[in-house]
Amino acid sequence: MAQLSDDCFAFGGPLLSVEAAQALILERVAPLGGEEAVPLAAALGRSLAHPLVAATPLPPFFNSAVDGYAFRHADLSPGETRLTLAGRIAAGATGAALAPGTAARIFTGAPMPPGADTVMMQEDARLEGDALLLPPGLKRGANARPAGEDVPAGSEALPEGRRLRAPEIGLAAALGFATVPVRPLLRVGVFSTGDELASPGAALGTAQTFDSNRFTLMALLARLPVTVTDLGILPDDAAATARALHAASATQDLLVTSGGVSTGEEDHVRAAIEGAGKLVFWRLAVKPGRPAAMGVVNGVPMVGLPGNPVAAVVTFLHLVRPLVLRLAGAAPEALLRIPALGQFDYRKKLGRREYVRVTLRETSEGLLAEKFPREGAGLLTSLTQSQGFAELEEGVTALSPGAPIRILPFAAIF
Repeated sequence: MAQLSDDCFAFGGPLLSVEAAQALILERVAPLGGEEAVPLAAALGRSLAHPLVAATPLPPFFNSAVDGYAFRHADLSPGETRLTLAGRIAAGATGAALAPGTAARIFTGAPMPPGADTVMMQEDARLEGDALLLPPGLKRGANARPAGEDVPAGSEALPEGRRLRAPEIGLAAALGFATVPVRPLLRVGVFSTGDELASPGAALGTAQTFDSNRFTLMALLARLPVTVTDLGILPDDAAATARALHAASATQDLLVTSGGVSTGEEDHVRAAIEGAGKLVFWRLAVKPGRPAAMGVVNGVPMVGLPGNPVAAVVTFLHLVRPLVLRLAGAAPEALLRIPALGQFDYRKKLGRREYVRVTLRETSEGLLAEKFPREGAGLLTSLTQSQGFAELEEGVTALSPGAPIRILPFAAIF
């Protein structure tokens, strides 16, 4: 379990930029200890506790990269070369050594016969009886893969902290790893806050709405190396909130809430955390999402996100996601940003980063981003009916149609 000092996030300056907030996480939060060996088939999304070092080379032997004919490059003539076809080597089989002036039929992945060093693709060669006719111009070693071309034996194939996705799983399998050493899954508890919320499926009060943030956040967390616990809805009651946070801190490695961290009379999360540990407002210099907070409850880190759904998503990406990766021992992973041309006018404050919902259109000019027609941070349909956030950085105050911008595509987020 995480055991942080109460003031590990302390920061007394102005609004924090995204980069400054993330730098504090890397500087002041250490990964949780421990490791476990898990079967490779169950390792998707986990972060490596140690580097994976190749015990054998990949590929493990000199082999053909194509279906064709293996021969000695020294046998080639300046013009067309005639060789005697003297063997056939399928994948999984081995062939006899080639004598000078001979060639072997070979298939992709089959080991090169001793003496051969080059392969002619089958479509570039001609057969006349048992004679093979090869055109000139092929370089030595063409269409052949040396042992260790991909990963030399004894080298680091995957570094510590790398999260295992499909390509990493495939590489580990190719190197013969049946199990891999990974960090334990982070235990994350998620609360929503507010008497105005009801859980989906429950009876809806006259002045209530169904809680969406909790489920959005749990879905976002599911893409990370965590186990998520649904901790329900905290009431607008300071004492009850404090008791719930205190109890949750005994079983979780990270607590995440949405709502209740602003300065309203019914925002009780701040007081509850200050009673059990330390909360320092990390009012981020972003829109939407400025009232975001980080703190510590009984040594367990906590992030308080805004209650508006779009603001909760934005601040999750910039605070919760990097904190989870850090605690889980995973290497930092920058959010994917792709270039586009903005197709809208926009004005913003200097010194604040803004995230504008956009729809995307591929054209011969490149990717065009058009502003979603509605801006409210509480509009869930603005996320389901757009394709990304246009990221307008702190130094930008105005945007005109045709200006280059960066997009955080939802396909890489959700």
